[in-house]
Amino acid sequence: MEPQVRTLVDIADTPAALAGQADIVLERARWAAEVFRRFDRNLTMSIVEAVAKVAHEHAGRYADWAVEETGFGVAAHKKIKNELTARPLVDFYRDQDFVNPRIDEARKIVEIPRPAGVILALTPSTNPIATINYKILLALMTRNAIVISPHPAARECSVDAAHLLSNAAQEAGAPDGVIQIIEHPTIPLVEEFMRSKKTSVTLATGGNAMVRSAYSSSNPAIGVGPGNAPALVDDTADIDKAAKRIIESKSFDNSALCTNESVLIALESIDKRLCQALRQNGAYICDADDVDRLRRYLFHDRGFNVETVGRDAIWIAKECGIRVPENIKVLVAPISQIGVEEPLSREKLCPVLAYHVVRTRSQAISQARAVLRIAGAGHSAAIHTSDETAAMDFAGAVEAYRVVVNAPCTQGAAGFSTALAPTFTVGTGYFGRSSIGENIGPQHLVHWTRLAYNSSPDEAFGSYQGVSVNLAGPLPTAPADGVPGSNGSAFRSAAEGVRPKDLSDPSREELRKIIAEELRSILRN
Repeated sequence: MEPQVRTLVDIADTPAALAGQADIVLERARWAAEVFRRFDRNLTMSIVEAVAKVAHEHAGRYADWAVEETGFGVAAHKKIKNELTARPLVDFYRDQDFVNPRIDEARKIVEIPRPAGVILALTPSTNPIATINYKILLALMTRNAIVISPHPAARECSVDAAHLLSNAAQEAGAPDGVIQIIEHPTIPLVEEFMRSKKTSVTLATGGNAMVRSAYSSSNPAIGVGPGNAPALVDDTADIDKAAKRIIESKSFDNSALCTNESVLIALESIDKRLCQALRQNGAYICDADDVDRLRRYLFHDRGFNVETVGRDAIWIAKECGIRVPENIKVLVAPISQIGVEEPLSREKLCPVLAYHVVRTRSQAISQARAVLRIAGAGHSAAIHTSDETAAMDFAGAVEAYRVVVNAPCTQGAAGFSTALAPTFTVGTGYFGRSSIGENIGPQHLVHWTRLAYNSSPDEAFGSYQGVSVNLAGPLPTAPADGVPGSNGSAFRSAAEGVRPKDLSDPSREELRKIIAEELRSILRN
């Protein structure tokens, strides 16, 4: 019999009904987590492998679906992201054991892994499937249950993907209910999930308002702040390689990732050569009139124009009345200053790159710091140089926890063209008002109980090789299907899955409006 994914149907909007619906899902997830934490590493990894395989095989289909449903990005690039968050993600953590006790004989300590339990995972509209793949696999590696809260603008592809991955997990032996998704998310409903005592931790990727709500829910939360990465090209850089990498990064998925370059800072001595190299790699260098048009179109009284998010450079140029060749990938906008009075020095989740020229390296570093003061503190920065001292000076000065050297910042900071941990949730640390400054991984979803012996040489350490963790005690009883006393189930079968709507559906325009305020809050000064 095919495993079934349990998901929510339409719900009442009273506080009691919302709390009850959240409790049903979370109780099933809690039960699944209690069963799952008894699994050994071999079974755990076999489940992880099965889910990663299915995610990888369907990467292209969901990339097409996500672009069709949201209108954001490039399907070919989303396919790459969906693949990178499947098998390569598992390969990166394959040699790390989050299941078995760790024995440190020298320090006379035994560390016992303790999974978080139930993870509530908020996912964005810009990278919906890649984020779902990534968060589900992190949860499975650490034997946690996960409840996905998809963005409304990417709801249909997200629900279908969660059904698929849940079926794969259950067919491989995972407990029923270990992966669930909220089919009809609303802010009040998601807030009930976030503040429930049955939610162990909220893993938030999305707009500022939702991330802040997660942090204020009284439950543990791991969130990501906005990006606004400065990129410096100094006079020792390989100019041609730097230009190619910058355009490759800024045009990738039409800049839908928050790790993309926002402001390019160049030394005056290489200005002309860099501009020429940028042109050769697909950039259009705007004149003063073009820059004025871009500035007025991208920013208005309410903040950033969210209609441009994930749109390509040709589309944006046409909307601004700028004539560009049909092969243009990025619009480069020269600006004379960086600060709150220059809107183009803010974050732009579209292929528009601000360009600022300075005379000295110290000025360049100062301006990079100014970019991050506007937004993006703790997030990411990039430098193109062959001078190690320059790289160290830059990294030591900018308030960012990821400084990418001689690589595309979009892919590099996210761990896909560097050895950083592959991620779709970037910790912004103390600079960005977060508790975690590194790329989020499975290590953040498991804590360790430490069995510590007397350090005196007179006290012998025990022999723990081959000793397993005692998981004695009866398994919890699986919760009944549906709401007690109600007529019918509170969940829906995966077999009833959803399909993409016709593009002529009038509600599609409403979906774009749903995300407007969220994205505007990210990109507001």
